[in-house]
Amino acid sequence: MTRDPFGSLKDGRPVERITLENDAIRASIITLGATLQDLRMAGCDRPLTLGSNTVTDYEDGGDLHYFGAIVGPVANRIYKARTVFDGRELQFDANGLGGHVLHGGAAGLHHKLWQVEEATQTRVLLSATAEDGEGGFPGNRRFEAEFVLEGAGLTLKLRAETDAPTLMNLANHSYWNLGDKDDFHGHQLQIDADTYLPCDDTDIATGEIRDVAGTEMDFRIARALTSDDVIDNNFCLSEQRVPLRQVGSLTGPDGVRLGIETTEPGLQIYDTRHLPAEGVPGHDGKVYRPRAGVAIEAQFWPDAPTHPTFPAIRMEPGEAWEQTTRFTFSQG
Repeated sequence: MTRDPFGSLKDGRPVERITLENDAIRASIITLGATLQDLRMAGCDRPLTLGSNTVTDYEDGGDLHYFGAIVGPVANRIYKARTVFDGRELQFDANGLGGHVLHGGAAGLHHKLWQVEEATQTRVLLSATAEDGEGGFPGNRRFEAEFVLEGAGLTLKLRAETDAPTLMNLANHSYWNLGDKDDFHGHQLQIDADTYLPCDDTDIATGEIRDVAGTEMDFRIARALTSDDVIDNNFCLSEQRVPLRQVGSLTGPDGVRLGIETTEPGLQIYDTRHLPAEGVPGHDGKVYRPRAGVAIEAQFWPDAPTHPTFPAIRMEPGEAWEQTTRFTFSQG
């Protein structure tokens, strides 16, 4: 394990990078956003996740400010940045397309400078807090992100505490490109989901739960992603949090495979199409343009407060809130 400076924020606060390593993989996490900044596998001489070595790319206004970060306190979107909660209206930051709140808005966890609580050769535990009313969300809250290397796997445990009823839905927002090309075309995607959530033209879930059978969203059997695939949708894995189980995989053109296990009831897949056409500098001299990678975000279903039939994201004081997601890497 190494701990190195990773530049400073605009307000002068220093950002740190913690690199975990074993014989199989090496993962670097920066304290801004508890962000998975880099991941490499032994025997594969390239980064497997999209990222940057420049802190300004991750700050507010940077093109990579969600890349690899923990997003929340409510990941994804809430319709028109408002909801009624326990009889009172909550108003959030309308930072998303269509006036929706996206990933907690300006007060989101990806903007926070997390604190290192513990660090060893293969494990780091980080924490962050949010005050009551911050971003429009109730409750004084504490968050933890624990990254652990176990063989060729990276396990991420996210935990939360609150002193008042609140809304909670956290996710890791890493983007993956397992090949050596500049886009994800040719990657094989597989998802154990019989249904998905269609979205309108502002990327908000319509409320319909649609069968994947006979649609372009059917990934129950792995198939190659092409330029025709346009995806920013939640795939419905279950109706509640369950014990850790395998839910899908992504396999690069040369056989590098990412297996995904999670406890969460949803898996958001996003195709990176909103990156600027001129591109953003990334790892190893690469330039990331639209469709440079695939975001795979284990979480609860989006816009749950608007849709009572979706799995609820209400959290109570004293509740043991914990999400586990495991990424496992191999090469065929």
